[in-house]
Amino acid sequence: MTSAAVQTYLTPEEYLTFERKAIIKHEYRGGHIAAMSGASFAHNFITLDTATRLNIQLFGSECQVAASDMRVKETQTNSYFYPDVVVFCGEPISEDANFDTLLNPTVIIEVLSPSTETYDRGEKFEHYKQIESLKEYILISQDKIYIEHFLRQSQQWQRTEYCDVGDVVPLTSIECELHLREVYARTQLVQ
Repeated sequence: MTSAAVQTYLTPEEYLTFERKAIIKHEYRGGHIAAMSGASFAHNFITLDTATRLNIQLFGSECQVAASDMRVKETQTNSYFYPDVVVFCGEPISEDANFDTLLNPTVIIEVLSPSTETYDRGEKFEHYKQIESLKEYILISQDKIYIEHFLRQSQQWQRTEYCDVGDVVPLTSIECELHLREVYARTQLVQ
């Protein structure tokens, strides 16, 4: 005899109430939550070094960097995500008075994990594209020296690849640069 799986649907309000009490982070899509798993050393080093480099470059400007714990909402489908790195410019627009859900990211960066790479490139990017304030989306491989940079130009996204340790990724919307040598400095990929 088989038992039917319990289908749980949460409203965005129920999700936020649940998430604000949760011990681990969950993303929210279409009424359903998905727990976020831990990350490798390479993933953590790349995320931290990328956020640090951007934070140094943006110090004193109108733009600010947050890493890993800043929830971002895509309002058209009421979906919530935790990008690895997010940059916003000007005053942060929050969903509510808790100031823990950002509505106006300018740059989102995801460090690709084997378990999330397809999702980050596909469905998640489709959600991110709906965020009007988003100007640039960056995908960073943790297994090889490879960064994909997507730049919004009108309604189209221009894609550029960077795969040499000497490459520099221009982030035009925030007037910064990501040097691949620095992004991958603490991984085994750069010696």
